[in-house]
Formats: sequence, structure tokens, C-alpha cells
Amino acid sequence: MTVKRVVANIATEHMDAAKAFYGDLLGMDHGWIITFVGAGESTPQLSFALEGGSGTAVPDLSIEADDLSSTYERVVAAGHQIEYGPADEELGVRRFYVRDPFGRLLNILAHQ
Repeated sequence: MTVKRVVANIATEHMDAAKAFYGDLLGMDHGWIITFVGAGESTPQLSFALEGGSGTAVPDLSIEADDLSSTYERVVAAGHQIEYGPADEELGVRRFYVRDPFGRLLNILAHQ
């Protein structure tokens, strides 16, 4: 078997909160499902971790952004509390942690 794609599915009855956070701040909304697909070819990835790096908690999802600064500004302007960062990490990424409306811890990052 060759894995072609890995998709995280988050069950919710609060689609309005999902649309506001994931649709308005981070991506794309189809009405019944909100899906984020990166541009170009991507490699499926599934990670298992003891910690999130730099002593942080393991995030539920890691989302790579093309413009971390503007993503950070939109998240803060929308009133979401930043739980970590933004921080430049030894692994060559800049990132911040924020919780989505469902309590999932997100690692939003950009490679430097």
C-alpha cells in the first residue's frame, strides 16, 4: 500500500465555530465539510511524539502556513489566545500554538 493522503477529521455539531476559525482564519469552507489542502505536491505525514518540542505539549494538528506573520495577526485579532510563541525553533521553523474552538491544540508553523 502507498499512502496518498492523511486527513484529520474533527467531529462537531458547531459548524459555525469551525467556519469562523478554520474557514475565515485558515482556509476553505464547502458548507458541510471544511478541508485544507496545500498547494502543489505534499507528502502524507503522521507523527507520534512524547512532547511538542521545546518542552511544549504535543499538538493535535500541525498546520504549515505560507505567511506565518499574517496568520498570527488574524488569529490574535479574532480574539484567540496564543498558548505558545511565536518562537523560532532549533529545527528551523517559526511557530505558535493556539486552540481551536473545540479545544484542539494547533501548531501553526512556517519553515524559515
